[in-house]
Amino acid sequence: MATDDREWETRAKCRTADPEELFVEGAPQNRAKALCNGCPVQTECLAHALDNRIEHGIWGGMTERDRRALLRRRPTVTSWRLLLQTARTEHLRRPLPIQATDRKWTA
Repeated sequence: MATDDREWETRAKCRTADPEELFVEGAPQNRAKALCNGCPVQTECLAHALDNRIEHGIWGGMTERDRRALLRRRPTVTSWRLLLQTARTEHLRRPLPIQATDRKWTA
């Protein structure tokens, strides 16, 4: 089982939520997943759940079913933490596309 530094938990949006809201079945899972939107540590949370094969609850915006499917699709990943951190870093390095509304038109 993987271990990691869990200081990220202190910055999680769900840290003050009732744990019963995060360990639900069926339709209530959508409300629980919505809590993850905009969480500053969503990536760390998801990586923790994947690396440690946590079977229950919403972690990083994914249900246990979502996580199982991801683990089946990518069986060779040895560190989700490293993979997700690298992907986030690469994503943040990309320049933003110029939108038509951003251009200044001159006549």
